Amino acid sequence: MGMTLAHRGPRHAEYRWLVGPAWDLAMAFAWIPFVALALAWSGDTSRIEWLAAATLIFSVSHQPLTIALVYADGHVYRSRHLIFAITPFVFLAAVVIGLLLDPVIIAVIAGVWNAGHTLQQRYGISRIYGRKAGQTDGRIEHNLLWSMLLLAVVWGAADSATPGRIAEAGLGGRNQKGLELLTNAAPVARMILPLMILGVAALAVVWVRQELASGQVNPAKWIYMGSSAVLFGLIIVSPIAGFVGYVGAHAAEYYLIVYKHLGDRYPDPVTDGGAPLGRAVRSGLGPLGLMVIYTVMVFTAVFTLRWYASWQAYAMVFLTLGALHLFYDGLIWKLRRPEVARSFRIPVPATD
Repeated sequence: MGMTLAHRGPRHAEYRWLVGPAWDLAMAFAWIPFVALALAWSGDTSRIEWLAAATLIFSVSHQPLTIALVYADGHVYRSRHLIFAITPFVFLAAVVIGLLLDPVIIAVIAGVWNAGHTLQQRYGISRIYGRKAGQTDGRIEHNLLWSMLLLAVVWGAADSATPGRIAEAGLGGRNQKGLELLTNAAPVARMILPLMILGVAALAVVWVRQELASGQVNPAKWIYMGSSAVLFGLIIVSPIAGFVGYVGAHAAEYYLIVYKHLGDRYPDPVTDGGAPLGRAVRSGLGPLGLMVIYTVMVFTAVFTLRWYASWQAYAMVFLTLGALHLFYDGLIWKLRRPEVARSFRIPVPATD
């Protein structure tokens, strides 16, 4: 027993960055510019409307990146070739039917799915930090992140000022049914809010104890998790600022992660099997040039569709691409995949 107690607590603490301090801190706090603008422009409806719209467009712009990672890499495509072959047609049909029946319903579904997907990305990044420190169990931090998101949602529903804040920011209109649902849920939200607070606090204590009891602690992971906790707190205090920070940071993180992944995933034709994306990365363009060309192309497509196509066509294209992005990300960004583990310098593939 004495020996067991003697070994409790961290035996070693070392920063294990994804890339390096500057890069990792930029990713962890990518929400700050969005939140700062939202807070600076608070009360100015026209500017807040512009910021919310610009943030959503920025968020849309990162989604087609996943399409390139699947269809321009034969190894990835062959890993689930049947799924990757039929899902574009399935999602396109679902989006068209949804838009014909009730655009509001499909918008709500897309919003909820996006919120969960964004949360899962945060969990995935935290797991990379954990795996780099040899931690194999991420269940507690997964539950903790979800509980913080749900607490922010329940808090917003319980706060009688939330509908007014959303309307003041110009986010009403097509979201009117959502505002009505939020108002109707307020009594229930106020009842369960104390339980949600206690649940988050309990999970936070368990997470800290688990981290301190692990054989190796990665302070970089604590920074990222702490940043996430602050962001969820901002959603509670200032829902609009927190919303744009949550959405904007997700896209910024994805751009940074893919940029790093491109350089490590495609070092030579033998490693990547001669993937077209690998040839492009190893060309004179390099990962940066490729990302610049992609960004120009996708923003050109966004604004061309927005200005010259109908709202239905615009929604159909980007809801379909968005659905593919959300679905495919859950398939290709698995740490158990050797190419993914290698790109983050994790020697042993994860089991979660």
